[in-house]
Amino acid sequence: MSESEDRSRDGGLVARSVEEFVAQLRGFTDRATRLAAGAVPSGLSLPRLPSPPGAMSAAQVRSIAASVAAQRQLIQGLDAQLQAFDEQLAVFERILEPLVEWSSTWARLEESFADVVRRTPLDRPTDPGPQASS
Repeated sequence: MSESEDRSRDGGLVARSVEEFVAQLRGFTDRATRLAAGAVPSGLSLPRLPSPPGAMSAAQVRSIAASVAAQRQLIQGLDAQLQAFDEQLAVFERILEPLVEWSSTWARLEESFADVVRRTPLDRPTDPGPQASS
């Protein structure tokens, strides 16, 4: 059996199920109306279900099913895009790790160099002034 035959068979089952449900609901409403006929004022009538043409057609149900399938495909596409974006961020994160370490090392080096430059050396020989030549 082909896929289209499966779909048409499933669509037929759904259509029959909807029709049976509407028929059962209509029967229940009719029975409830008859039972309540004595309790309902004569000028008032209970609402009735629409006749079968008012029920959803097979084309409408197919349209809803197609809409749901399209929305699911959209979600799958978005999920794939998010997965790809997450993978890109993971690569970017791995690239940044050594840069973070390098910049931290560079900052420590600059700080230690600045400390050396700022210090006034105590053990620097004093300048004796101009030396006399012999």
